[in-house]
Amino acid sequence: MAKPLYVIGHRNPDTDSICSAIAYAHLKKAQGEEAVAARAGKINAETKFVLDYFGAEAPLLVADLHPRAGDVMQDAPVTVRADDTLRELGRVMKRHNVKSVPVVERDGRLAGFVSVGDLAKRYIDELELQDLKGTGVTFAGMLRILDGTLAAGGDMDREVAGQVWIGAAKAETMAGMIQPSGVVLVGNREEAQLACIGRDVSCLIVTGGAEVSAAVRTTAAAKGVAVIVTPYDTYTAARLINQSVPVRMIMVREVVAFSPGDLVAEIKNVIVRTKYRNYPVLDQGRLVGLLDRDRLIVPEREKVILVDHNERSQAVEGIEEANIVEIIDHHRLGGLETGEPIFIRHEPVGSTATIVANMYWHRGIEIPAKIAGLLLAAVLSDTVLFRSPTATAKDRETAHRLAVATGLDTNAFGQAMFEAGWAPGTLSPAELIASDLKEFQIGEYRVAIAQISVTDPGAVLATREKLQTAMEAMGQKEDYDLVILMVTDIVKETSHLVYAGQATGLVPAAFGSAGEGGVLSLPGVMSRKKQVVPPLVEATRN
Repeated sequence: MAKPLYVIGHRNPDTDSICSAIAYAHLKKAQGEEAVAARAGKINAETKFVLDYFGAEAPLLVADLHPRAGDVMQDAPVTVRADDTLRELGRVMKRHNVKSVPVVERDGRLAGFVSVGDLAKRYIDELELQDLKGTGVTFAGMLRILDGTLAAGGDMDREVAGQVWIGAAKAETMAGMIQPSGVVLVGNREEAQLACIGRDVSCLIVTGGAEVSAAVRTTAAAKGVAVIVTPYDTYTAARLINQSVPVRMIMVREVVAFSPGDLVAEIKNVIVRTKYRNYPVLDQGRLVGLLDRDRLIVPEREKVILVDHNERSQAVEGIEEANIVEIIDHHRLGGLETGEPIFIRHEPVGSTATIVANMYWHRGIEIPAKIAGLLLAAVLSDTVLFRSPTATAKDRETAHRLAVATGLDTNAFGQAMFEAGWAPGTLSPAELIASDLKEFQIGEYRVAIAQISVTDPGAVLATREKLQTAMEAMGQKEDYDLVILMVTDIVKETSHLVYAGQATGLVPAAFGSAGEGGVLSLPGVMSRKKQVVPPLVEATRN
C-alpha cells in the first residue's frame, strides 16, 4: 500500500492553515493524487466554527513525521504455526524465498521465531535418528508427512514416545535391539515386520510402497500397532520423519520485538546491538508486521506538501525526516532545505487560501461549495476582513468570487467567525496563547508570536497578568526568549502587544516604546508577519 501524500499546515494551526490544507488536498485528489489533509496541532475555536458551519471534517492529526515501525514494516508477513512440521516450514521458506519466519499461535499471538540457521542445526542433528519422545510428533503427522496409507490402525492422534529405528538387520538381531514403543522403518520383509510387532513397537513403517501381508495386518491390529505404508525409500522416509517435528521444538522463544509506534531511530540502535535480519512487530502480543533490517537502512520517507508556512520552526515535528514535495505559502522564506527540486507556489498575498483558490481556477477545476466556503473563511481570517496591510486586490477579488459561489455576506460572516474565535472564559490563558502561535528565529532570539482577532479587546487585556504568567511558563518550557500575544481589535484596527520573557528589551527597540505593564498598543498594526516581525528583525541588527 502506497504511503499517503500529506497536505499539512504549521503547528498551532489557524483557519488559513487548516482550510488551505483541506482545499489543496481536495485539488490534488481531483488531479488524481492520493492526498490527505493533515494538521500539526489542535484546532482553535475560530476554525472549529468554520468547519462546523460548512460541515467539514477536521484534517487528520499528525503529531510528528518521525518514521516508526508501523511505517516501515511489512504488513502481512509470511508465518507458520507452532504445530506445523519442519517440512512444512521448509516449503514455506522455499516458496516465499525467506530466511526467517515468525511463528504464531492460532489466535495470532507470537509464539517464537525460526530461521534457516535453526533448520541447519536440526539438519546436523539428523545425522542420527532422534528419540521422538516429547517432540510433539503424532502418528497422524507422520502419516501425512510420509504421504502414507494406513495398513493397520491404532490411535493416530497420540504422540510418538520412542526411538526411531531402521530395521535392516536380521529378524532375530532386531528382536534383541529394538525397544518397545519405538518406530521401525522396514522394507518388504514379512519376518522382520512380525519380529518388530512382537517387540511391542508403537508403529511400523513399511517403505518402498511394499505390500503388507494379511498376517502382519492381523497381528498389528491385535497388538494395537499402527502400520503405515510409504512410497519413499528407507533413507528418505527416515529424513522425513525427522522433519515431522513441530516448529515449536526448534523455534527461538525469546524474541526481540517492537511495537508499531516505536521510533525507527531507536529501533536502529537495538538492531545494531542484536544483529538479527528480521524483527516482529507486535500489537498487544499479536503479530501485525515484520521489520527487515536492510529496509531500515534507508526507510521510505513520508511525502508532504507544506501549506501556509515554510520555516522549520513552524513545521510539524520531524519535518527533517520527511520528503517535502511542494510548498504553497505567502510568508517570508524560512530556510527549509530539500533533497531535490520541488514545486513552490509562493505569492505576496494576504492568505494561502487565495493562492489555492486561484490554482483551482487556473487548472479549470470547479470548486465545490463547501470548499469555496472554507477558502473564503480563510481569506477573511488571514486578512482580518481586508483590514490587514497584507490584504491585496487579489485577496479581495478572490473573496468576491468565493462569496458569490457560496452566497455569503463576507462582512456578516467574518464578524460571526471572529466573535466565535474567543469568548471570555472559554479558553485558559495558555490555550489562548497557543491558539494561533508561530515561532520565529529573529537574530539570536527564539520568538513566539501569537495573535487573536476580536471585536472587544478589553475582555482579553483584563487578564493581562494571567496571560503574562502563562507566557513566562511557555518561554521556560519551550526555550523562547520572547513571547508576544497580539490582541487585534478588528473594529479600531489596533493591536495590543502583551509580552513577556528574557528579551523584552526587543519590544521598545523595535517599536520605540515599552508601553505600560508589559502591554504596548500599536494603532494601525494588524499583521504579524508584515508589521511585527520586520521591526523585531531590524531591532536585532542595530
